[in-house]
Amino acid sequence: MKRLFFRRFHIRTGYPAVPVTLMGVLVACQPAAAPNGVTRTYYIAADEVVWDYAPSGANVITGREFGEEENHWMASGPTRVGRVYKKALYREYTDSTFATPKPRPPQWEHLGILGPLIRAEVGDTVRIIYRNNVPFPTSLHPHGVFYEKDSEGAPYEDLTDERDKFDDGVPQGGTHTYVWPIPERTGPAEADNSTVFWMYHSHTEEVRDVNAGLIGPMIVHARGTLGSDGRPTDVDREVILSFLEFNENESWFMEENVRTYMSNPDAIMFGRGPFGDRIATSDGLDWGSNFMETLNGFSYGHLEGITMREGERVRWYLMASTNFEIHAPHWHGNTVTIGRMRTDVSSLLPMGMAVAEMVPDNPGTWLVHCHVAQHLQGGMMAVYRVLPATTGDSP
Repeated sequence: MKRLFFRRFHIRTGYPAVPVTLMGVLVACQPAAAPNGVTRTYYIAADEVVWDYAPSGANVITGREFGEEENHWMASGPTRVGRVYKKALYREYTDSTFATPKPRPPQWEHLGILGPLIRAEVGDTVRIIYRNNVPFPTSLHPHGVFYEKDSEGAPYEDLTDERDKFDDGVPQGGTHTYVWPIPERTGPAEADNSTVFWMYHSHTEEVRDVNAGLIGPMIVHARGTLGSDGRPTDVDREVILSFLEFNENESWFMEENVRTYMSNPDAIMFGRGPFGDRIATSDGLDWGSNFMETLNGFSYGHLEGITMREGERVRWYLMASTNFEIHAPHWHGNTVTIGRMRTDVSSLLPMGMAVAEMVPDNPGTWLVHCHVAQHLQGGMMAVYRVLPATTGDSP
């Protein structure tokens, strides 16, 4: 009965949400989009993709061929899959036919394995037409924004009816529309600048979904700060850097990846795990080799496209994934401010998000990496380039 009142009698009152009593029942009213806000529509699908974590087959950071240490993760063999895996990734399309992928602008090519960037101002509404093209149920679950039960994208017993549960796990070939209003509490707070960083991911079977690759970024702007060029009015360059450890042992595609890429797949037997999922049950698999340490899905320097100019206002958005891990982002050559504190090393917990401001004053090619030793050894590193202020080259 409580759910019926919430669904049928919510009143849009603006900001903040105001409780209203109807027939003796206290009802929480949802925030409404501001009158001058716009609806921003995205067409996003979950697609199967063959992903190469290190396309050149060498260590770009050292400039040498992979050695014994790197090949623990990068080389295929009788007990290892190697550097290539089938994954499920979010991809943006031009319209609801999902026939034409939408190309990424050059400044966002560095997103790599991440889903499309979702961007909105406070007062807007994000509307996503979602298609699931992979052979297991998936969803879109956002952090930070407002949503009703039919746009939460997470299955659990919440006393809702079937109309509000389809979004929890869209079946293969299915389509669902997610609607996320952007109230004041989603936008920047006092200590933030003009933007705040969020993420979205599949939450149907969260561990398997995210390790398969279904995760993406979202930026919310304060009112009036989204420029006509699609970036904040107080920033010259934006960079999204995701410290992503993919546990391929937990991916939906693990069995297929073993069968496809291991040189002796017949040595691996698969059975049902405690939650009904397919897991390897024999000892012929090097489990540790399937933990892929990446920045935006690339290892050992294969992430490209992070270029800026001396003196520019650069905003770095940092995020981590869902596995039991911590990260220590570290920039060589320049410093950043995070939470009004000067530093060159930060920290991220699982599914953590942070924003770092940089005005680079030191031109050159510089290392950026995770300072956790195991992640550094596994290839969670890249370079960023700072061009001199006087150069005519374009970042």
